[in-house]
Formats: sequence, C-alpha cells, structure tokens
Amino acid sequence: MSDPAVPASVFKARCLALLDEVATTHRSLVITKHGVPVARVVPIDNHAVGHGSVTLQADDDADYFTASEDGV
Repeated sequence: MSDPAVPASVFKARCLALLDEVATTHRSLVITKHGVPVARVVPIDNHAVGHGSVTLQADDDADYFTASEDGV
C-alpha cells in the first residue's frame, strides 16, 4: 500500500492537522508539487530519538543550518 499524497498547497494550509494525523496513524505522508513527490513526512519513534535533538542525514546538510557570513 502506498503512502497518501497531499499537494504542497494543502499541506501548507493544513500542516498542523496533517502532522497530528501522521503522529496518530503512524503512517507516512508524501508531499507533492505539481503532482511530483518532493518530500515525505514520517512518524517518529519516540524511543529512538531524544527530545529536542536533530539528526543530520548527510554531511552536506550542515551547510543548510549554518548562517552565511552576510547574515542571510
């Protein structure tokens, strides 16, 4: 069975409700733009990750979270 898909515009409008749905159903949700999958929201295992922690999936992700020198 494939994960349900939601257009990005619907996800934007209903973000908190959709996150609650993922948390309660423990089922992933695919976000699409123009019908093309761009992201997946997955339920988290509370026992696997400490509260307030972030796990980077690749070394180059660190650049995304680092402020540039010009403050942008």
